[in-house]
Amino acid sequence: MRINTDLSSYRALSNDIHWGVVKARFDLDEDIDESKVSNVTILPFTGNRCVVFLVADGSWELPGGTLEPGERYLDALRREVREELGAELESYRVFGQFRCESSCKTPYRPHIPHPRFVRLVGYGDVCIIGEPLNPEDGEQVIAVEAVELDVAVQRFEETGRQDIADLYKLAYAIRQQDLSGR
Repeated sequence: MRINTDLSSYRALSNDIHWGVVKARFDLDEDIDESKVSNVTILPFTGNRCVVFLVADGSWELPGGTLEPGERYLDALRREVREELGAELESYRVFGQFRCESSCKTPYRPHIPHPRFVRLVGYGDVCIIGEPLNPEDGEQVIAVEAVELDVAVQRFEETGRQDIADLYKLAYAIRQQDLSGR
C-alpha cells in the first residue's frame, strides 16, 4: 500500500503560511540551493516515536533554527538538535522546503538571504544523550518527549499549530515509505 504524500491532504501545508512579516509556501522538494537556505528544521524520530519538546511558554515545538554566519545547514541542524533536544543527529533526509519571502526592508540577520529564502524541512533519527543546552538566546526547553504520532499531532493541534501537526504526519508517511523501500 502506498502512503499518501499528496499535499492537498495536508491543508495547513497546501496554503500560504504567515509568520509575522514572512509569507511562506511549502513544497515537496529535495533539491537544495544552499545559497538560499536561512533555516533548517527536523521532524525527529527515535525508533517509531516522534520527538517533541515543550518550551517555557507552554508551547510544543520542533527543532530547528537559523544558520549562523558561514554555517552549513547540516552543521546548524546538529547544533539545534543538541541545544533543543539534548540529542545527537544520526540521520537527516530533506523532503521539502518552505519558500519564504519577507516584507521587511532588512534581513532578520545580516548573513541570511533576503527577501527570498528557504527553510529546509526533513526528517531524521536522533539519539537523546542528555539535557537540552538551553542557550540564553534560544527557547528555554522544559521537557523533551518521544511519543506516538497521534500524541504529537494532538499536542500541536491543541495549541493551534496545524502546520507542525501536518509536518509530523507528512514526515511520518514519507519515512514509512522510505523504510519500506517503496
